[in-house]
Amino acid sequence: MLLNKTLESIGCLNEELMEKAQVRLDSLTKPLGSLGRLEDMVKQIVGMTGKLYPSVDKKAVVIMCSDNGVVEEGISQAPKSVTSTVTANFTRGITGINVFARHTGADIAVVDIGIESDVVFEGVLNRKIRKGTWNIAKGPAMTRDEAVAAIETGISIVRGLADKGLNLLGTGEMGIGNTTTSSAITAVLTGTEVQHVVGRGAGLSTEGLNKKVEVVQRAIEINRPDSNDPIDVLSKLGGFDIAGLTGCFLGAASCRVPILIDGFISSVAALVAMQIKPEARSFMLPSHSSAEPGAKKVMEHLGLEPLFNLGMRLGEGTGAALAFHIVDAAIAAYTQMGTFDDANVTQYVPLV
Repeated sequence: MLLNKTLESIGCLNEELMEKAQVRLDSLTKPLGSLGRLEDMVKQIVGMTGKLYPSVDKKAVVIMCSDNGVVEEGISQAPKSVTSTVTANFTRGITGINVFARHTGADIAVVDIGIESDVVFEGVLNRKIRKGTWNIAKGPAMTRDEAVAAIETGISIVRGLADKGLNLLGTGEMGIGNTTTSSAITAVLTGTEVQHVVGRGAGLSTEGLNKKVEVVQRAIEINRPDSNDPIDVLSKLGGFDIAGLTGCFLGAASCRVPILIDGFISSVAALVAMQIKPEARSFMLPSHSSAEPGAKKVMEHLGLEPLFNLGMRLGEGTGAALAFHIVDAAIAAYTQMGTFDDANVTQYVPLV
């Protein structure tokens, strides 16, 4: 089974190379530690890749697209058809992620992992598990086998990109109703009360928000997911998009490729991946702080701190794409700055 083989192949960061990277960072013409979290990021990427001088010049955002049966409960302002419409627009180059990806020189890999429509879009990878999930307010979203198949789809997508030389990945999604499924998973895996993790999504009224809380609570009560079994939680409360992204995080860790978390939905997938294989967390990089209330709880459980907070909640991988600029800058500083010897300046030494 691909999933089991992938989990077995996920290792730890290369600590020896990280120590060498620290020596290099301390030799650069700057006060010790003055680049703050950028220095931590550089060391982590060195440890991930096993390369003392890693490259992050070949980037892509993987966008998992899928419909969610829970939309029939009226928890979204938008109809299901928007999922397929926006997916088509990804191929037209007119969406937010298209703009941000172009700006940073990144590709996008758009994946139909469960869109309800039969429409085939040129430029979209057809990896459909099924035409949307079932309604979590009435029963499980998918079977366990389907959840595993979706995870393995994400693993395969990332492996294919890594084989083509991609060395920095981002995660994105498109799926009407997926803040509801993400909120349900968050509540169970973090042990947080539902009302504290459910947000307005694409713009619900207060009445709509209250209904969404009730639907998430009902889904948890009906499905009774096992919080100690992340695949059980995923299959009962999640979506094919979340499951596919879970596979992306596991696949990236297996291939030792840095991968950026986007917003709420992709952070939930990252949490599921970490619950499946704790070592996978070391290969994840945060991007922004999503405006969705559940996102903060997820990041706390991941033990990660977002790089920036712009009040964004667009999804699509836009936050990850913006963070590409920060990763680029960190690696550029590490590889291109002169050393104290180059500058004929006495090196700083740690104060006792």
